[in-house]
Amino acid sequence: MKIQKLMKQAQEMQSRLEEDLGKMVIESSAGGGMVAVKMNGKKQLLSVAIDPEVLNPDDADMVADLVLAAVNDASRRVDEAVQSTMGSLGAGLGGLLG
Repeated sequence: MKIQKLMKQAQEMQSRLEEDLGKMVIESSAGGGMVAVKMNGKKQLLSVAIDPEVLNPDDADMVADLVLAAVNDASRRVDEAVQSTMGSLGAGLGGLLG
């Protein structure tokens, strides 16, 4: 009986985590803010903002590099936030087992 209760609570925690990841918004920028991105906890890119001053056709490669850097940083930050959230959930499950 106790294992069923534990499984139900684990499923509820997983559902809550999925919901929280969808609501989480991580922001990152590159080039001193010339490119900014927002990404949710599911690593879906929500927005990209590019300062018009960097939109020189001769600098297209630089803009692409800045977008890449901002997206990669946002992805890393999502990983960190998810790991932190998972750690909190694991501590909650540990309390159920003890």
